[in-house]
Amino acid sequence: MSRTVRTVLGDLDPAELGVTDSHDHLFIRSPLLPGQELDDPAAAEDVLRAFAAAGGRTLVQWTPYGMGRGADSLAELSRATGVQLVAATGAHQAVHYGGDAVAGHADLAERFVAELTTGLPGAPRGVRAGLIKIASDTGPTTAYTRRVHAAAAEAHHATGAPIAVHLEAAGDPHEILDRLHGRHGVPTDRIVLGHLTRLPDPTLHRSLAAEGVHLALDSPSRAGHPADHQAFDLIADLVDAGHAGQLLLGADTTTRTARQAGGPARLLTDLAPRLARTFGPELPELLLTANPAAALAADWRTP
Repeated sequence: MSRTVRTVLGDLDPAELGVTDSHDHLFIRSPLLPGQELDDPAAAEDVLRAFAAAGGRTLVQWTPYGMGRGADSLAELSRATGVQLVAATGAHQAVHYGGDAVAGHADLAERFVAELTTGLPGAPRGVRAGLIKIASDTGPTTAYTRRVHAAAAEAHHATGAPIAVHLEAAGDPHEILDRLHGRHGVPTDRIVLGHLTRLPDPTLHRSLAAEGVHLALDSPSRAGHPADHQAFDLIADLVDAGHAGQLLLGADTTTRTARQAGGPARLLTDLAPRLARTFGPELPELLLTANPAAALAADWRTP
């Protein structure tokens, strides 16, 4: 069976993805970001139309269960704008749920599998997730995080879905890989590590790339932010080290303020031209089109 990418409108041949923002948010809310919620379908449509006008074809939303992912709007937004959308299941750090029952859900793996194979709660019938989103902790790994990671691995084995990991600056990516791959048997090429710019250590990035994971450089929506400049430098270093085939780009627009700074379109109007000037047009094509197709495609299984 050939691999496909699971979008909110159905499964696609990876070759149909086109230019892809591999990590972003059209909808998201958290008690940690009061007043910064992304919760307006009309504003999300404007973002997608701007992205499409700049040449964008697919956007991957990493908003997991319980964080206002706009499940009821995603399919219609995709139809209206022509931008293909990949939705996420999974769970973030417990602190993002403000005491919600998500953190204590009895069977997270069952929830993740259902959202990947049957559909997202509140969405029209057949609108499914195509990605499992999890996170690392800001300090020592908690029992909750270990449980979420184990559930994500179980859901991967049941469905074939890729796993995307939100990294923290104080976290240890190798510990996460040891857990997902070493303990739970998730192939490293099914894992995407996000927020590498929070860990600006070229040696660390090279060692992670050597494990065979996909690496997401996903802060360019923050115009003028130091992480934006670091992203370009980190890309350059990993390209020089021969890991261009594992790199993904995303804007990771998580707040209204970040959205005002350019959002997903800025990947294509600013970062991609800079990469093309430095490395030639083949590199942005690889990072925005070929690599996402490889990272997001799965041999989908029905448990």
